[in-house]
Amino acid sequence: MNQVLASSAGNAVEVREAVQFLTGEYRNPRLYAVTMALCSEMLVLAKLAEDTEQAEAMLNEVLDNGKAAECFGKMVKGLGGPADFVENYDNYLEKAEIIKPVFADAEGIVSAMDTRAIGMAVVGMGGGRRVATDAIDYAVGFDQFIKLGETANQDKPLAMIHARSEAQWQEAANALKAAITVSEEPYTETPCVYRHIRAEDLA
Repeated sequence: MNQVLASSAGNAVEVREAVQFLTGEYRNPRLYAVTMALCSEMLVLAKLAEDTEQAEAMLNEVLDNGKAAECFGKMVKGLGGPADFVENYDNYLEKAEIIKPVFADAEGIVSAMDTRAIGMAVVGMGGGRRVATDAIDYAVGFDQFIKLGETANQDKPLAMIHARSEAQWQEAANALKAAITVSEEPYTETPCVYRHIRAEDLA
């Protein structure tokens, strides 16, 4: 990926965004585009839709009428979670003690992101494992990410950092600033989905 797919990176922050996507509270355009592309192909392959246009219409219907969110809620309950998770997710998701923005050192256009470095920054905060025995801190991470092509300045942060301490926040801020390139050069937008590769393309 050339940038963060959605708006968040971490455990609780990603689950929160997923629920918001399903309920229509907030749908990041990039996440929507990629989800629609993948799920449309799945429905066509499963012969549940004649083509991707019909599949996308079906997907939008279950998003808009609440069935997708309802299905997710049943999955959570079936796995031993709370029955009202979708309706009251903020009551169940862990929150970090410090939630505040990180700004670029200088104003400019966001021209590149090192998404692996961003992922490793989450790991460095305890939000992922380096070895199988590591414990995971579900509260830490980033959200409200800036997008490629947007201008970073004192009114537009690179992201919000969810940290357990000021020291952890500072370490994550340094890592994030190193992972996001801000320059004076104009940015040329690229598509979320470059190509659909289907069986007939491989024949």
